[in-house]
Amino acid sequence: MKFSHIADVHIGSWRDPKLKELSSLAFIEAIDESIKEKVDFILIAGDLFNTAIPGIDLIKTVIRKLKEAKKANIPVYYIAGSHDFSPSGKTMLDIIEEAELGINVTKGEIDEEDKLRLQFTIDQKTGVKITGMIGKRGMLEKKYYEALNLNNLEAEKGFKIFMFHTAIDELKPEYLKDMESTPASFLPKGFDYYAGGHVHIVAKKDLSEHGYKQIVYPGPTFPANFSELEKLGTGGFYIYHDGELNRKNIEIKKSLYKEFVIDGKTAVEANSLILKELEDTDVNDKIILLRVHGKLKEGRTSDIDFKEILEELYNRKAYYVMKNTNKITSDEFKAVITEYHSAEEVEDKIIQEHLGQTPHIFSDEAETIQKLMRTFSEEKNEGEKASDYEDRIKKDADVIIK
Repeated sequence: MKFSHIADVHIGSWRDPKLKELSSLAFIEAIDESIKEKVDFILIAGDLFNTAIPGIDLIKTVIRKLKEAKKANIPVYYIAGSHDFSPSGKTMLDIIEEAELGINVTKGEIDEEDKLRLQFTIDQKTGVKITGMIGKRGMLEKKYYEALNLNNLEAEKGFKIFMFHTAIDELKPEYLKDMESTPASFLPKGFDYYAGGHVHIVAKKDLSEHGYKQIVYPGPTFPANFSELEKLGTGGFYIYHDGELNRKNIEIKKSLYKEFVIDGKTAVEANSLILKELEDTDVNDKIILLRVHGKLKEGRTSDIDFKEILEELYNRKAYYVMKNTNKITSDEFKAVITEYHSAEEVEDKIIQEHLGQTPHIFSDEAETIQKLMRTFSEEKNEGEKASDYEDRIKKDADVIIK
């Protein structure tokens, strides 16, 4: 038996068009490689799209590749991640299933004991039994796990896969210690493979002694921010083949990380240091990551001429240049440094810190706030009139509030 485990594709992520294109190209390569490897099926463990209502061109890319997988007789099984939902709970993934290009394996019902009873989807080619749980922002899926009927899941015989989109304590790295997570004991026991998503790390752990075999995070198909490009370098996914896991790296563009320490230098000296150290560096067609930190002897971060540095790199045909300067300090300026690695983490933390300060009628204040924020951040669709866009946002907000 052979299958691909893909997660956190985030089609449409990155605001810059050049980087946004790379997330689509990474998905294309993941599907192409899966077809080339002749896998029996493909798992997508959440966040196929970066927003609930992606652009038409992005949808066309996904549909085209899923049609190719179907033509190769490779079914696609998926769960919805925290980025896949609209405020009303609808997801573009519903359209994929309606078009018979993929199967959402999160299916079930509330039983007589008021528990959530998940059903299995059986892969016709291999007989593998697949089920899974959705992911939501701020670990809001936790209440579903708490209501989960484990009996039927754990008693089922045969090779079983559980898909999830949640951070698990036992696999979470130290640098993500502030990310909300849950212990592995929330998962049903006795499955042969746990296909994870949500945490953008490459990690696997066998906890067979506790009843959990092969808990796996494949990492994103393309890194979603500066920190991920720095730590991961590339995207990728896993291929499982008769018990063995093989990591498939996806490197659409090479990335180059350069770190500069500017302690005791003036802004002008820091500028010269950076340009000098980059002088003989091959930047052609690469994503360049510049991390600058230290305490300036005089001047502020804004006095460093990054415009000159970026122009120099682009003149030498760099594909894209990113800089991180949030750890530059001086007597005139001190950066506010957080330990969070994504905007989503910062948002969730701020929400939690301010809950309960205003009277309201909502049953779940945090979830309501997150849904409203997601609604108000939706972009105007291609060809959509401004008035239609405003009406759509208002209607979605009304659904949430009511």
